[in-house]
Amino acid sequence: QVPFTVLQGEGVEYLGHANDAVIAISNYRLHIKFKDSVINVPLRMMESVECRDMFQLHIVCKDSKVIRYLCHFSTFKQCQEWLKRLTRAIARPAKPEDLFAFAYHAWCLGVCVDEEDQHAHLCRPGDHVRYRFEMELVRMGFDLQNVWRVSDINNNYKLCSSYPQKLLVPVWITDKELENVASFRSWKRIPVVVYRHVRNGAVIARCSQPEISWWGWRNADDEYLVTSIAKACALNPGVKAAGGVQHSGGSDGSEPCDTDFDSSLTACSGVENAGTPQKLLILDARSYTAAVANRAKGGGCECEEYYPNCEVVFMGMANIHSIRNSFQYLRAVCSQVPDPSNWLSALESTKWLQHLSVMLKAAVLVSSAVDREGRPVLVHCSDGWDRTPQIVALAKILLDPYYRTMEGFQVLVESDWLDFGHKFGDRCGHQEKVEDQNEQCPVFLQWLDAVHQLLKQFPCLFEFNEAFLV
Repeated sequence: QVPFTVLQGEGVEYLGHANDAVIAISNYRLHIKFKDSVINVPLRMMESVECRDMFQLHIVCKDSKVIRYLCHFSTFKQCQEWLKRLTRAIARPAKPEDLFAFAYHAWCLGVCVDEEDQHAHLCRPGDHVRYRFEMELVRMGFDLQNVWRVSDINNNYKLCSSYPQKLLVPVWITDKELENVASFRSWKRIPVVVYRHVRNGAVIARCSQPEISWWGWRNADDEYLVTSIAKACALNPGVKAAGGVQHSGGSDGSEPCDTDFDSSLTACSGVENAGTPQKLLILDARSYTAAVANRAKGGGCECEEYYPNCEVVFMGMANIHSIRNSFQYLRAVCSQVPDPSNWLSALESTKWLQHLSVMLKAAVLVSSAVDREGRPVLVHCSDGWDRTPQIVALAKILLDPYYRTMEGFQVLVESDWLDFGHKFGDRCGHQEKVEDQNEQCPVFLQWLDAVHQLLKQFPCLFEFNEAFLV
């Protein structure tokens, strides 16, 4: 008998006994039931499995957990058989549809599923998911009549395959100009606005690096778009800057909520003046050296001389290769029996916390520029799908209490990570038939750790706790 309740679309492929447990492998999980405890690990959470001491399995997980002495088999042959089964189960899929998520989704949406099923509602998202883009525009108070517009130039992903289909830009920027900008930005990831501070009108935009190369190429439309973002902020000032009165009701006409008051983690009021464009901050997540080195590969960074009323700041965040190595060192340290005498020095040597510190510093810089100075900010790294969402999403959590609710956090992840093309398949090792380990990196896990650090410091400012993150 299967020792657990299967999910919709889940099928048990192997079921057997070890000396001290019942062991089962489905198309979703490894489940081991001992007399007094249970081990339940999703297959896609496992990075590797091996046989230790001839009769025991040893699993290394992608979230840094290491499961030792999984269960004890009576013979070496039996242990090897289960090792082969697990190795096949956790192998990269031949095609994306082989991932359990697709089977689960199909079954939950199937006509045979009872409407009262506890999992059916998970595949029937609410309005905050279906219409999150439109709802966010209203919630953040974008003036879509006079200042901003939603461009459909990326309809069916014809402009950029890794961008959402609806893009927010200043109203006077034409689609033809956006096409020209796309030819100048890496992977055609143009500057688009993703957040607006309701109280002062400052925005956060994101993009990829400009393709300057060693020749020092320029693009007039790109320069115009970047400076136009700052001008649009001045034309669409916030409640305080416009001299308005804070409404007593919520942003959607409901009861007042945290988003209608100054409750950002930066804890400072917005600017009071409007009309003159604030100096736009271009935050490059890379170091200056790395940005210049990218010119050899056709990339580069903005030159302040060509972008009037803009300031470029480099954060020096490490690339995915350094983060991957740091995480491997961290996992090795955590999997060993701790030695109190050198635990802290061993942890420091992994540089994991230093990398987190730089990420948090970048997010604080963005949120402070927006909240305290009323300045618009443009964030990018090289391609704009790793360090950029880390900074932008973390800054939005600092600025807006909505993203600290369970609903808002879901909207945040779907908007800033999924819609803007973070390579989950490559970074998590889920991509089909790809054996290049250099593309794997716990970018999203690192960001979750940064959110966890904020949770520890400000537990009362979040609707959820650590259990929600894992």
